[in-house]
Amino acid sequence: MFDGRFRVEIERVVRPVGKLLLRTGLSPDHITILGLLIAIGASIAIGLGSLSLGLALVILSALPDMFDGALAKASNSASQRGAFFDSVIDRVSDSFLLGGVAWYLADTRGATAAVLPFAVMAVSSLISYQRAKAESLGLHAKGGLMERAERIIVLCFGLLFGSLLWWVMWAMLILTTMTAVQRFAKVWKQAAVAPVTAQKQEVRRSRRASRRVRRDDYRERFARRRRLQ
Repeated sequence: MFDGRFRVEIERVVRPVGKLLLRTGLSPDHITILGLLIAIGASIAIGLGSLSLGLALVILSALPDMFDGALAKASNSASQRGAFFDSVIDRVSDSFLLGGVAWYLADTRGATAAVLPFAVMAVSSLISYQRAKAESLGLHAKGGLMERAERIIVLCFGLLFGSLLWWVMWAMLILTTMTAVQRFAKVWKQAAVAPVTAQKQEVRRSRRASRRVRRDDYRERFARRRRLQ
């Protein structure tokens, strides 16, 4: 929800930061990995019961997730590989953070309480899969009540008021499940009325890929011919 409504405003704010980071010589992947390391630190702090430190580190880990994209655009190095890497690292970071919450709840409420964060993780993975599968079919599956940005915000609220963290996890699970249902219904409706469009888009992608292969092959043969001359 926040991702769709505020993306343009956020990109406008972080664009100057991307230009500053360009001077450091760091790559977008370095920034992405830095965010992962901070998230791991946050998960350890949460698991050990230092919720205030965990909260600060969760907030800090969210910054590289914004800045890596700004740096990629500033350095003109945005690519599918980078987008894929960033998306995978986001899932890994989420797993560590929720694992830290599970560790904390197991210590404070008993081992069975750890199941709740893992349930949130499972439904969150379903949301990500729904979007990935829909986009591979040429359909649209963004949006919903509880995307990643909202989950991080709700988690921060739970860490800020530690006594409410158990109930915050329940709220997150319910809202995340509602988001999964929303996305399913959205894709289901699109697939019912636009199967031909999805097939046409797949054909277009295949043709573009074939053209790229032929173009790359031509360039390679041309370069080989010039070397022989």
